[in-house]
Amino acid sequence: MKTTKLNGSTTLALGIGTWELGEGDASRSAREVAAIRAGLDAGLTLIDTAEMYGEGAAETLVGQAIAPYDRSALYLVSKFYPWHATAVQMRQSLEASLQRLGTDYLDLYLLHWPGQTPLAETLAGLADLKKAGLIRAYGLSNFDQPALKEARALPGGQAIAANEVLYNVEARGIEFDLIPYQAKIGMPLLGYSPFGSGNGQQISISASIKQLAHSMHLSVHQVLLAWAGRGSVIPLVKTGSAAHMQANLGALDVTLTEEQLAIIDANFPAPTRKVPLQSI
Repeated sequence: MKTTKLNGSTTLALGIGTWELGEGDASRSAREVAAIRAGLDAGLTLIDTAEMYGEGAAETLVGQAIAPYDRSALYLVSKFYPWHATAVQMRQSLEASLQRLGTDYLDLYLLHWPGQTPLAETLAGLADLKKAGLIRAYGLSNFDQPALKEARALPGGQAIAANEVLYNVEARGIEFDLIPYQAKIGMPLLGYSPFGSGNGQQISISASIKQLAHSMHLSVHQVLLAWAGRGSVIPLVKTGSAAHMQANLGALDVTLTEEQLAIIDANFPAPTRKVPLQSI
């Protein structure tokens, strides 16, 4: 299975997403815990969550799921609201997230998207949290290439360890500038929603891609996931069942050929110019 480096840690090149987890009844939550554990038992270590997801419900569910596991073997990522981006508020958010997760530190803490608090102030607060040992690293989410470059020029900006953005076949704009830039500076890029999302934002799949998946003896989701993880991006996938988790893991063994990639490109062309960063 494909592996990658994330701030010094070697991990399988796939992360467990948690958006919308923990928001159902006890039966659904039990299935979601089982799904997370199926991923961990198979060797996944990266779990991505946020205080926004169910207003803490996802973090609580993750805390339940990881309780029996060796914390030092996991890589936990969470994110805080832009309106919690002052030093005092982000510490309060972090402490609440840690309590819900049942841990005393995060491996990576991200500003969820740009906000009104001056970024220099936010970076200073994150640096203090790192110095205090409450987080191992900090980064950003939903920052495009120009905004990320500006952030890195600020005090504490060189310590920005990762950036998390939307990436799937319908949202390829980051291939024009952000992916090459982060690869050049050696900054990990986490890609969320490789299958699109709900609320009318599902990806429309053509007959040619369905035929491609059939010819490879894979599901369309496995093809899309293999595509999203084919380069330096680490895809983050949310699943509520152990069976789907196993299917996602199967994509780590898939390498798409140039001919297969061309079929996807014909349906979802690569960007030829700078486009606004997309988000969900």
